[in-house]
Amino acid sequence: MAEPVDWNDTRKDWRGAFAAMRKLLADPKDTAQVFRVMQGLNRGTAARNYQRLLKTSEGGRIAYRHVELVSKLTDRAWLSQFAAGTVGAAYHAFLDRTGFSADGLADISKQVSRIRDEKHPFAWFGRRERDIHDVSHVLTGYRADDPLGELCLVAYTYAQNTGLGWGFIALMGTLKSLTQPFGRDVRRAVWEGYRHGKQAAWLHGEDIEKLFGEPLEAARARMSIARPVAYERAQERVRAEPSSWLVTAS
Repeated sequence: MAEPVDWNDTRKDWRGAFAAMRKLLADPKDTAQVFRVMQGLNRGTAARNYQRLLKTSEGGRIAYRHVELVSKLTDRAWLSQFAAGTVGAAYHAFLDRTGFSADGLADISKQVSRIRDEKHPFAWFGRRERDIHDVSHVLTGYRADDPLGELCLVAYTYAQNTGLGWGFIALMGTLKSLTQPFGRDVRRAVWEGYRHGKQAAWLHGEDIEKLFGEPLEAARARMSIARPVAYERAQERVRAEPSSWLVTAS
């Protein structure tokens, strides 16, 4: 029998996080390393943010229902109901364009940590954070098939959820880019991502099923999600350097 999870354990595994980070910088497509960084540095984050959720206007109801979003986000019939221009339709188009899937992320996360399957409110919240990652891509405009887009989104997510693992990835990715010609542009784009995450409404406080029915631009305006201008500018600079790790990893 597996040992019970100690939800009060907030110790950080810096050695494991650095080892995973080295592998992730060498291959930004190795998503398992992201979960290993989170496992090492985000202990206690789900518990803290679950308590934060309960203090929001919709949080008690969301927590009581504890919907497993992966079941919704992989249901093409459910997604097809949303009208053109809505968040749900944009997410559906995102899946078609990228070939990504919520259950793909779920499978990778389970390879790294058994805690993901625990029947516990904090574990449920951790699964919720995993499952809304690609929803964040749709809302923010940071591309998921672009390493720079992922770098900016992890900075955004760190500002939203304060999980140290997110901040660690954003920092290390930015530092790796500083010696390259576009380093300043990457730094500005990542900093913009953090600032946008701070000013935007907390995505976890949203009823995702209701959110999917909203027009995308209206949802962005309501949640104060700004256009990522610095990211768009940095994209152009990065693409002009085909030997960059941010291009060759795409």
